[in-house]
Amino acid sequence: MKKIRVQFLLFVYDKTQKLYRKYFKKKKRQWQFNEKQLLEFQEDSLGRKLGEFYRKHGFSMIPKMENHDVHHLITGCGTNFEDEIAMQYLLLGNGKLNAHLLAAIVLGTIILPEYVKIYIKAYKKGQNMRAFYHWDFEELLSQKYEHVMDFIQQKETVVLH
Repeated sequence: MKKIRVQFLLFVYDKTQKLYRKYFKKKKRQWQFNEKQLLEFQEDSLGRKLGEFYRKHGFSMIPKMENHDVHHLITGCGTNFEDEIAMQYLLLGNGKLNAHLLAAIVLGTIILPEYVKIYIKAYKKGQNMRAFYHWDFEELLSQKYEHVMDFIQQKETVVLH
């Protein structure tokens, strides 16, 4: 039964992701790097880690969706459907809010409700991370991966004077 539900989600994703890029990402440009070029970054850089992510999973970069793949790296969320939905919850907890994200959360929760505890945990994790959902990670590809991760894991604190 789960297989049929996931196939349905795949169908919906396939039909909506092009529309999402067209209408929600129209001002965004695609990155100037490809998967092979990412593997040429320094070994401990964010760019190299992203290139290794693509190679490990057999993925190709989707124009204007590159940040999404970085989100997988920095959140530790996997790439199966329940993890994709969990990542949307994490991004909501991190402050991201748009119609596509909400639709993914609602549909994903309805179709795969057995993972709701994981989704709630992901939401809380997003709340406890520094807001990163709006960053342009292309500018950070040469940065040390561990430094980027450490910075994101630190929740911003309010300083009272």
